[in-house]
Amino acid sequence: MFLYGGLDEIRNPGSKLDAAEPVVRTVAKRLGLEISTRDAVLVNGFAQLIGGSLLAVGALPRLAAAVLATSIVPTTLAGHRFWEEESEQARRGQRIHFLKNASMLGGLLLAAVDTEGEPSVSWRAHHAARRFAQRHPLGVGHRHE
Repeated sequence: MFLYGGLDEIRNPGSKLDAAEPVVRTVAKRLGLEISTRDAVLVNGFAQLIGGSLLAVGALPRLAAAVLATSIVPTTLAGHRFWEEESEQARRGQRIHFLKNASMLGGLLLAAVDTEGEPSVSWRAHHAARRFAQRHPLGVGHRHE
């Protein structure tokens, strides 16, 4: 999905501009960025294409999943605003796509924190600090006189 969707955004950014405009405007304002909607759509497309490719081949899977998770949120908010649909059929279809993307977000978040059975950086840092404190109970630089 990310490969196809990213490539489509790169090839046809114009088809996404109307839907992306309110999301890009809101995100850019909150982050203090000046970016055109077209450029934001292209950046998102490249993020999906590169992140999806990396994840597909198993290269940098945690980083790739984090990039894709970051990308799928604005994509979902721009493209699947089911609450704005007037017909029940259109609302139902957009709700399904929204929930599908929410499910993928959950999987991406799990992949982003997956350590493949190894301790996380946080765990390692905590335990290294604990070992240091055990070896140096009075702290760094404390001298006995």
